[in-house]
Amino acid sequence: MRALDISVVGATGAVGTALIKLLEKSEIAINRLRLFSSSSGARQFKFRDQTYLVEALRDIGDIADTKTDIAFFCAGGDVSAKWGAPFASQGTLVIDTSNSFRMDPDVPLIVPQVNARSLTVRPPSGIVANPDCSTIQLVRALKPLIATFDIHQIILTTYQATSGMGLLGCKELLNGAEAVLEGSAGPPSERFPVPLAFNVIPQIGEISREGVALEERKLVQESRKIFGMPHLQLTATCVRVPVKTGHSEAVYVEFDDHVRLEQVRELLANEPGVRLYADEIRDGYPTPRFLGDPADVHVGRVRVNPENPRGLWMWVVADNLQVGAALNALLIAQLAIANNLIGEHEDCQVRGSSFRDPCNTLESLGI
Repeated sequence: MRALDISVVGATGAVGTALIKLLEKSEIAINRLRLFSSSSGARQFKFRDQTYLVEALRDIGDIADTKTDIAFFCAGGDVSAKWGAPFASQGTLVIDTSNSFRMDPDVPLIVPQVNARSLTVRPPSGIVANPDCSTIQLVRALKPLIATFDIHQIILTTYQATSGMGLLGCKELLNGAEAVLEGSAGPPSERFPVPLAFNVIPQIGEISREGVALEERKLVQESRKIFGMPHLQLTATCVRVPVKTGHSEAVYVEFDDHVRLEQVRELLANEPGVRLYADEIRDGYPTPRFLGDPADVHVGRVRVNPENPRGLWMWVVADNLQVGAALNALLIAQLAIANNLIGEHEDCQVRGSSFRDPCNTLESLGI
């Protein structure tokens, strides 16, 4: 059994920090850990009783020096577009959380609980893409329904937290809220189209000529690729809300035939990694501030449309930094290890035991 060499690019950001914490708790045996930032290093992390200095990408002299078994990219699209392929060219398996490679036909787009079979061989690009955070929680909630029923269309609205824009987005929200409470307009918005404090913004990403925002296009394209359903009818409005962490989605699914609420609840209740709030009176419903297990997708307000027995509403909430990014990336790594996709080394295992299928359990994370 061989311990792995692992890199985290974007180690000081919101997703990178969350990933390092999950890696520390995981059962992956690590021989060497390298932490990179896109700017100056000058920061240290304590990891499994050792101290690691963050290196600056700009200080890399020879790309061959970046070779590790796995490199997690958590630094955004520009960094991934510049450094992802060079890292992969050294034999490193790159797991990228940005939008840079998701629709590349040579790059699998993976949610291990949904489409693990898409990562049974090492991709020719050496890169595996992590879907958008709002896509991950959506497809995990939809999986048992799509596997059971014929879907006519899906309509949803997302309510997305500021941590989706990183630590600077959270800081801008907090500073803006303090300014409003003090009676000031505060500084101009930099991370959002308009100030977000005490506000909602119906735009996430650039808007196309057709009036569709980037986040809305990503939801459609990524869901189709993950499910292998190129003609899936899905449309969305994506809204940024003044919440620090936790994305919420109001999802309307219309089926080809009448749907029974009891069957839907049974399917959701039996789906691994999904927590169903079946009774709003006794169980309440999930909200991002008071979310339970951050490794779960939380589903409530499940109800059949009284005006259309083919229609179903549900409310889906998840921790966008874990379910939507760091945790999913770590599960991708564990899936790659289980399938012997790490370099030429076929003896890589999780620490202390053989690997347990991430599609069936999260126990291998130790959380």
